[in-house]
Amino acid sequence: MIAVIVLLEMLATKLRVAYPIILVLAGLAVSFIPGLPQVRINPDMIFFIFLPPLLCEAAWTISFKEMKKWWRIITSFAFLVVFFTALSVAIAANYFIPGFTLALGFLLGGIVSPPDAVSTGAIMKFVKIPKSTSAILEGESLLNDASSLIIFRFALIAVGTGQFIWHEAITEFSWMVFSGVGIGLLLGWIFIQAHKRLPTDAPSDIAFTLIEPYILYWVAEYFHSSGVLAVVAGGLLMSNQRLKFLNSTSRIRAYSVWESFTFILNGVVFLIIGLELPEITQGLRAKGIPLETAIGYGVLVTGVLILVRIVSSYIAMLATMIFRRDVIQISQASRRRRFFLPLLLGWTGMRGVVSLAAALTIPVHLGNGAEFPHRNLILFVTFVVILLTLLMQGLTLPYFIKHGNLFDSSAMEELEESTKRKMKSGLRAETYKFLRNKYDNELHDHSGMKKMLDHWEDKMKANDEEWMNEKTKNIFIEMLEFQRDYLSELNKDKEVDEEVIREQLFLIDLEEERIRML
Repeated sequence: MIAVIVLLEMLATKLRVAYPIILVLAGLAVSFIPGLPQVRINPDMIFFIFLPPLLCEAAWTISFKEMKKWWRIITSFAFLVVFFTALSVAIAANYFIPGFTLALGFLLGGIVSPPDAVSTGAIMKFVKIPKSTSAILEGESLLNDASSLIIFRFALIAVGTGQFIWHEAITEFSWMVFSGVGIGLLLGWIFIQAHKRLPTDAPSDIAFTLIEPYILYWVAEYFHSSGVLAVVAGGLLMSNQRLKFLNSTSRIRAYSVWESFTFILNGVVFLIIGLELPEITQGLRAKGIPLETAIGYGVLVTGVLILVRIVSSYIAMLATMIFRRDVIQISQASRRRRFFLPLLLGWTGMRGVVSLAAALTIPVHLGNGAEFPHRNLILFVTFVVILLTLLMQGLTLPYFIKHGNLFDSSAMEELEESTKRKMKSGLRAETYKFLRNKYDNELHDHSGMKKMLDHWEDKMKANDEEWMNEKTKNIFIEMLEFQRDYLSELNKDKEVDEEVIREQLFLIDLEEERIRML
């Protein structure tokens, strides 16, 4: 499967198509090959295997500063829109699908309500959008998994017990949210202290980071809390403290390891979506449900999801504009952009990993031994929703962004270049001042020190290893640490793009590794 995933990703890159779309279609095509064994994963393990590392990686890459800046619209999309979507799906399913209760409808709504971060991220690589818009989509994807899975959990209880007690649900919901965040922050702080105090090196640091999301998720679930929120909270805390407990070697190597690890996990899940189809269709036939009818239900639910998300986008945008006039630069934008931007946000609702994982965790039997009602139909509808949203929205989204002229790409590039110039100019000036103030005597008395100063006056002309003795090496590394501190302070400026800061920090890490190897 991994070999197929890698080859298909190469094909997707060549075709300039998001790789989740190619993987789902490939899984669907492979599923029709006779004689292949069916892929089965223990429903109790699906969340635990895939969700923690994928959520943690997303928490490490997102800009927390941008999340704070746009928290109103992010939380409205992640919680209110998800609940409204689940409610709409529940009502539609209860009305149009025979035998579907409201509880089953909410179960299906909880499964298909969260958009997939991986699909959106893969598609956004081919187009350029403002940082504010990408921050909203990334922030929403981090939090909407938690809200949708909470709805899914309560609906599963309601289906199993046949009753839903509101005050108990509200109490349990509050416990899941607040304790999930609390457990994540507490364990995240403990992990940071462990990295700081234990004599770790790069391999052990990376090994720790690989198991930490699983520990966060497992501990939170053990206390009947939200494992998703625990992973997100702990991941965000550790991400913002990464410069304090991971050295440059660990950060550089961990980046490559995690990029490959999450790529494989995502690829396996999307391939499984297609490979699961034969077993699902067999279950439908066993229940006497025609395939055409089941496809119709899937199209209906997909239509409800798209319509509700678009309507919700306009409502959320309108509400946010009332309270904040600067949201997503709309107040300066043309009327056309103001109208179409919520439509774009509404069209980014591709479903994927979380929806499949949630559907596969539905038990085959209820607690009393009876068969779970409409399980195969829910699985099939989920598959149709994932397939249709990936194909319809995933393939058309880049076209809409490129040809809709919603964003001024030249202005975005100019702003990014301006930010980089400002950052580099300030960094050179502060570095020169730091060396002058702290090592003025050494700069005059030692030829190597003088060359270091010339290096920052002339912006590094060449690598002269003769002057890099142990003392100059230590001062150089201290200077790089000062640069990190300066960039961390600069990042507190709301107008500075955090992605630019992170790119420069990565370059500083690479420079430190080069110096250590001289």
